Amino acid sequence: MCDVIARALTWVLTVLTPRRPGRHSAEYLAAKTPEPAPATPWARPWSAPSAQEVRAIFKDKRTRELPELQRERVYAAEFARLGIDYDFPTMPLGSLVARKKVAA
Repeated sequence: MCDVIARALTWVLTVLTPRRPGRHSAEYLAAKTPEPAPATPWARPWSAPSAQEVRAIFKDKRTRELPELQRERVYAAEFARLGIDYDFPTMPLGSLVARKKVAA
């Protein structure tokens, strides 16, 4: 009689208690799907200007005779034509910014 009661109790507990999904069920497989690999920058085509285009901008003879500030503005305009943001990286900031010694 104990065996019948134990089996009945086991069956009731297995039916009523929440179980984890089995290894071959849809819920289990959906929970175990791997995350997609992160996109690498090498997967998309090159969007920057080519080296020849940049050299043509910097080695233009008409800009060599301009003052430095105007030359930088011409560079910025040429890069804007190509769709690139240019923020005066070649301009010397030593004359514009006074640096002071800081006691640390």
